[in-house]
Amino acid sequence: MTGKLYGLGLGPGDPDLITLKAHRILRVVPVIAWPAPDTGPSFARAIAAPHLPGGQTEIPIVVPMRTERFPARDVYDKASGEIAAHLDAGRDVAVLCEGDPFFYGSFMYVFERLAGQYPTEVVPGVSSMMAAASAAGRPLAARNDVLSVVPGPLGDEELTNRFNAADALAIIKIGRHFKRLRALIEKLNLLPHAIYVERVSLDAERLMPLADVPEDTAPYFSMILIYKGGEDWIQKLPGSKP
Repeated sequence: MTGKLYGLGLGPGDPDLITLKAHRILRVVPVIAWPAPDTGPSFARAIAAPHLPGGQTEIPIVVPMRTERFPARDVYDKASGEIAAHLDAGRDVAVLCEGDPFFYGSFMYVFERLAGQYPTEVVPGVSSMMAAASAAGRPLAARNDVLSVVPGPLGDEELTNRFNAADALAIIKIGRHFKRLRALIEKLNLLPHAIYVERVSLDAERLMPLADVPEDTAPYFSMILIYKGGEDWIQKLPGSKP
């Protein structure tokens, strides 16, 4: 019998926000694999660290964090081969993923390669989008509002179409595109309804109206939430202006 492959969603960063199921698996699985940038520590492993019993075999999946190289297929090919060797030997493997494995999660590249060959279970996690709305005290969407998740690297024309079509927006991957995004949001008269959230659920969390952010760039773990739907009470919450 082969081992079982798990994709564990670990939530947005606070180790207390992992699910009971993910915690149970972390405590007993003999092998863990985790993504890491080619410079700096692994965020996913840092989330899991307080819950790890020690003594597990660990497989770092080091991925170059450059747009033109991602996803780095050779990296995931190699990591999947290492994971498969443990599965073939009957050992369960948990692949750690910040947020949710299937919400822009890196686990999907391992799933693509191995799920058809081994028993696989994906454990969902709290996404940063949900955590950001909770921290802001503002619903993402209500009733029949249409919520759109929009990647910041899209071009201005595409962004404008997406912004105009949705009642509520979560803008992710803003980073070096922050200045351009804020200018476009202001041009579309959405700035009064926009909240900026950075490093949600961590000690370094920042949360403020987008109009009050002094910087022209944003870190990787940041997003912008906008509500322009039909619920007046949401519009009147702190951080929104009529």
